[in-house]
Amino acid sequence: MRRISILAMAALCGATLFAEDVKLRMLQTSDVHGNFYPYNFITGKPSDGSLARVASAVRDVRSRVGDDAVIVVDNGDILQGQPTVYYYNYVDTVSPHIAARMLDFIGYDAGTIGNHDVETGRKVMDRWAAECSMPVLGANVINTATGEPHFRPYTVINRKGIKIAVLGMITPGIPAWLPEVLWQGLRFDDMEETARKWVPVIMEREHPDVLVGLFHSGQAGNILVNYKENASLEVAQRVPGFDVVLMGHDHRTENKWTVNVDGDSVLVMNPANNAVHLVDVEMTFSVDSLGHVVGKKIDGQISDMDAYEPDSMFMAEFAPQMATIKEYVDTPIGTMTRGITTRDAYFGPSAFVDLIHELQLDITGADVSFVAPLSYDASIPAGEITVSDMFNLYKYENMLYVMDLTGEEIKNYLERSYGLWTQQMKSADDHMMLFSDGTRSGDQTHSKLKNASYNFDSAAGIIYEVDVTRPEGEKITILSMADGRPFDLAQHYKVALNSYRGNGGGELLTKGAGIPHSELPSRIISATDRDLRHYLTEYIREHGKVNPRPLNQWKFVPEKLARQAAKRDRAIMFGK
Repeated sequence: MRRISILAMAALCGATLFAEDVKLRMLQTSDVHGNFYPYNFITGKPSDGSLARVASAVRDVRSRVGDDAVIVVDNGDILQGQPTVYYYNYVDTVSPHIAARMLDFIGYDAGTIGNHDVETGRKVMDRWAAECSMPVLGANVINTATGEPHFRPYTVINRKGIKIAVLGMITPGIPAWLPEVLWQGLRFDDMEETARKWVPVIMEREHPDVLVGLFHSGQAGNILVNYKENASLEVAQRVPGFDVVLMGHDHRTENKWTVNVDGDSVLVMNPANNAVHLVDVEMTFSVDSLGHVVGKKIDGQISDMDAYEPDSMFMAEFAPQMATIKEYVDTPIGTMTRGITTRDAYFGPSAFVDLIHELQLDITGADVSFVAPLSYDASIPAGEITVSDMFNLYKYENMLYVMDLTGEEIKNYLERSYGLWTQQMKSADDHMMLFSDGTRSGDQTHSKLKNASYNFDSAAGIIYEVDVTRPEGEKITILSMADGRPFDLAQHYKVALNSYRGNGGGELLTKGAGIPHSELPSRIISATDRDLRHYLTEYIREHGKVNPRPLNQWKFVPEKLARQAAKRDRAIMFGK
C-alpha cells in the first residue's frame, strides 16, 4: 500500500513536471448600439468602430492562434441606437433579425441582454434571442410565472480541453427607467444575490477551469431607488470564484485588477461602446499530462478597432441590408425652415429642444412639457427632413406620457434638473455649467460635464427664471403659465414627458419632485403605444413644413452674468 501511494505521488509529480501551456483568447464587445457598419446612418458620415471592424479583428486573432483558441462574447445593448436595428425591430419584422445574423456570422459564443434590449419590448427582445445561435444569458432576469431565469443563467464553453463558465447578468435598474408594459412578466434581481446563488451551482455542477462574469452593468455607483445600477465591481470583490468580470452599460473603458474577499485577484474589463474598442483577455493554462489544470495566468488589453479595416466578407454578406436601411433613412418626411442644434440648449431656450416641446404639447394637449437634449451635440440642417434626421431629433425609443403633477412638484422637478446642469456662481469668473472634476474614458459624449445631458430637462408651457447665483433648491422662480395665467403651486397640471423620465429615470420625479417611486404609475394619465420618435415623424409628415424657433419661456438670471459665463463655458464644451 505504501508502495502504491509513493508511485501515485511520483506519477502526480511527473504529470505536473511535464505540464504544457494552453493559451486561449476571450474577445468582448459591449453596448454596440446598432453600430454594425462603418457608417453612421443618422449623420450620413463614416463612423468609428463597428461590428464590421470587430469581424476583422476576430478573424485576425483566429488566424494567428487558431479558431479553437478564441471565444467571442457580447455584453448587451445591441438592439437600440442606430436605424440598423430600429428597422429590423419595428419595420421589417419578418426577415431574420440583422443583429442575430451578424453575431452568428462573426461566430459569437455567448451574449447577455442589456437594458436597451429590454426597452425594445418583449416581442422584439425575445424574437432576437430566439434567432441567435449563441446562448443569450441573464441569470437575474426572472420569469415571474415560473420563478426561473427567463434566459439561460450561464453557459460552459469548451476550448482545447479547458472549461470556461460564463455567468451572465443585467443591471437590475430596469423598473426605474422603463414602463412595465415593455418587460411584463419579468423581474430583475439584485446582481450580488444572484451571483451568490449561481456561482456555487456552477462550481459544483460544472467544475470549470475559469469563471467569467459577463455583466451588463458598470463598475460602481448609481443606486436607483432600491436598485444598484452598476454593481459589477462589487460582485467581483464580494463573491469569490470569478477570474474575470467583463462589464458594460456605463460606456467607459476599464482594464484593472481588483481583489475579492478571499484575497484572489480578479481582472475587471470594459470595452465601452459602439464597437470602437474590443476587450482581449489572454488566458494561459498549465495542463498536466492527465489533463488537469494546475495553474493559470490571465492578462488583458483593450484593442482599438480603428486599427482594422472593415471585414470584406462581412460587408459583402450584409450589403443588401445596408442598401435597404440606407433607402429607409433617406426617405423624406417634410422640410424645416431653419437649422437647429442642441448646443444652444445648455445656455437658454433652443429651437432644437423647443421643437420637441411644441410637438409634445400639441400631441398631448398637456399644460406643461419636459424635454432634455438627448444627444450632447446634435444638429439638423435647414431644408428637407428625412427619417435619419428624426433619429438626430430624438435619440431614444421612449414613449410619451402625460402625468399628473402639482405646481410645487413641477418647481422641485426643475430644481433637481438645473442642479444637475448648473452650479452656483459666486463670482463673475465661475463656471455656470457643472463640469466634471476629471475626464471620462470611452464614451466622450459628456466627458466635460459632471452629469449626462439627457437629464437636463427644461420646461415649456410656463414662464420661469433660473438664478445661477442660488444653490439647488432655490434656483427656480416660476412667474406664470405661458399664456399669462397665474401658476399655482397647489394646483394639479397635466405634464408631457417621456417614459424614461416618467418611470423615474434621472430621479427628477423622485429625488426632485419628491414623488415615491411606487406612486409614479398612479400619476400616469396616458401613455402612447409606440415610441415618441414615431409620433414626431408622423406629426412632421402630416404638417409638411416645420418652423423651429426658441419659445423663450425661460432664462438664466442675472442675465449679464449668465451671458458672460455661457460664452466661456460654450467654448470649453464645443470649442467655439
